[in-house]
Amino acid sequence: MKYIPATNCGECGYAACLAFAVAVTKGGVSPNLCPYVDKAQLPPEFGSARGAAGFEEVERGQNERDMALVAHLKSKIQSVDFDQLSQRLGTEWSADTPEQLRFRYLGQTIFLGQDEVVMDGEQLVDPRDQILLYNYVAFGGNAAGHAGGASEDRLPHGIWVGMESLPNSIAKIRTLATYCENRLAERFAGRIQALVPLCAEIDGKAGHDEQGQSADFASVLPVLPHVPLYLLFWDQDVEDGFDARVKILFDQHVMDFLDLESLVFAAERMADRLVELDRVVEK
Repeated sequence: MKYIPATNCGECGYAACLAFAVAVTKGGVSPNLCPYVDKAQLPPEFGSARGAAGFEEVERGQNERDMALVAHLKSKIQSVDFDQLSQRLGTEWSADTPEQLRFRYLGQTIFLGQDEVVMDGEQLVDPRDQILLYNYVAFGGNAAGHAGGASEDRLPHGIWVGMESLPNSIAKIRTLATYCENRLAERFAGRIQALVPLCAEIDGKAGHDEQGQSADFASVLPVLPHVPLYLLFWDQDVEDGFDARVKILFDQHVMDFLDLESLVFAAERMADRLVELDRVVEK
């Protein structure tokens, strides 16, 4: 803690300096995420002397924790009725494969079972994506406490709100900006013509409502069946000195389907996917 300002400014993407310090010391997060850290004052274990082996050990430890969480989430759905659950989550279910749910995830076809996830015909091995997908299923939709299907008035209805309007979200606003909004704004500044087809490739639909019309480009992106994200993009204006800007909006009932942490990660993975597809096009 003595190497960071203790102002809880959030510029590192963490809500508090203490949380950032724990992430650095226990999780292997780079201290360079804090713009106020004096790198010259850092002890060797946080500098280059830490070495590749040290970082590999940290990465291995994080992967083990992720896989443990995947195993925990899998255990939560072992006795779930997938037929009933599919009605709440907006996924597809078939009597031919009763222990499997089918749905789209960022333009990719997912078959999720109690023990594995198959994405576009291949086993999904990235634990981060597995955590998000299994958490969506384990969350159980907005009817988790009800006997019937999802209440119609709690399904996504296209009433959009910013992260700041969601309960207890103050700590996540900076994280969303850092890992999603700012990345996309910088990546596609002056390249709106590249962004449009990429959004369509991940099942995005043009936004034509009042909020969408206020932006240079708007797309509703169904990251998960009942977790659409509304991407608003304002391109840069070099003459007037305005930078490109991205705003991500959420359906007002989105927290019936994911917790805040997973919601921010869903937005991050959406940004990852768009950048990944853009790199493929560039090649």
